[in-house]
Amino acid sequence: MSRLKPRERDAIVQALRAGVVPKLGLRHIQVGRVREIEELVKDMDRIADGGSAIRFVIGEYGSGKTFFMNLIRLIALEKGMVVMFADLAPDRRIHATGGQARGLYAEMARNLSTRTKPDGGALASVVERFVSQAHRDAEAAGKPTGTVIRERLGHFEELTGGFEFSEVIRRYWEGHETGNDELTSAALRWLRGEFATRTDARKALGVRTIIDDANVYDHLKLMSVFVREAGYKGLLVGLDEMVNLYKLSSSQARNANYEQILRILNDVLQGSAEHLGFLMGGTPEFLMNTRRGLYSYEALQTRLAENSFARDGLVDLSGPVVKLASLTPEDLFVLLSNIRTIMQEEENALPDEALEAFMTHCSERIGEAYFRTPRNTVTAFVNLLAVLDQNAGVAWHDLIERIEVAADQGDDMSDLDDAAGVRPDGDDELTSFRL
Repeated sequence: MSRLKPRERDAIVQALRAGVVPKLGLRHIQVGRVREIEELVKDMDRIADGGSAIRFVIGEYGSGKTFFMNLIRLIALEKGMVVMFADLAPDRRIHATGGQARGLYAEMARNLSTRTKPDGGALASVVERFVSQAHRDAEAAGKPTGTVIRERLGHFEELTGGFEFSEVIRRYWEGHETGNDELTSAALRWLRGEFATRTDARKALGVRTIIDDANVYDHLKLMSVFVREAGYKGLLVGLDEMVNLYKLSSSQARNANYEQILRILNDVLQGSAEHLGFLMGGTPEFLMNTRRGLYSYEALQTRLAENSFARDGLVDLSGPVVKLASLTPEDLFVLLSNIRTIMQEEENALPDEALEAFMTHCSERIGEAYFRTPRNTVTAFVNLLAVLDQNAGVAWHDLIERIEVAADQGDDMSDLDDAAGVRPDGDDELTSFRL
């Protein structure tokens, strides 16, 4: 394991205790999913070579979907791609008429990341990189920079919304050249989808259109072309919490979103998109429910159906759907070992015997689900280590034994601090040992 920075350690521990995916240091805790990762790496290479890809990452709550998608996101960044990630929510959808789709685009644009700015907010850097390259080319050719920008973006006018997009980039350069910060700021706001009306955009930039609910996907395709012009390998778009579409009460709204997914899927599978990839994370219900899920839309069910030959232990990872396999006991042991290394000094670390006893307890109490959805198990293990580190007189086997006795007696002894005989001030849900 490579050297762990204190900032990464704190981020990992805090995130795991809260049951969420850390944004830093994923390499320190990644285990398993080797074949799935290999397939997604091939997708990244395909995107960089001018192709396109789409994957639906499917797994139960807590199975590691978000972790897996974030890992692929980091791989894409290392390969020189630009990534735009966002979670769907009641106010953020792929298709809408009340601003929810524009809200999703705006969130993705705010989270736009590059290798040098992996935490988001990189849109200005991408635009600056493009205009800087254009300026250098213009000086070498003895031409005005605006002319070179117009030449390099000339083919944008053949794309939907491309004329306005290229005009906004030219406006950005104009503001940059003249020191007009208001103009450059307005251009970035337009590119982030933050203008709510065409009137405001026309006053600020002189363009007659904005990024709205009806053209979000078109602008994602424009962005994939633009980042290539800026010197990047391609664009990866990640959409998590797709189950929010499944939860929509209106069948008309669900079908409109599924139609948009079908449009994206067809473009990718038919080769109409270039240097563009999609990752969509959702639950099995979101995919396979025939009343409200993707399978309720016949055209999607046909395209996303499982390979009928991939049964009885056989797998096919070449299709659009990637179902995350359960972690093996060996994988989980390695994961807990990695967490132990992160949280404890080597001389005071729990022995392997303790990890095995903890896994046995989990297996007996919640069965195979703790391999399929490791989030709760990981959170509980982090809490176990936290209690041991803060209570020097408590032995690990005493904690596990007390929990076993409490479970056998039917008591709701779900807090490790209870088992340790201590009680923190106030309620602290992060110390819960519920599995």
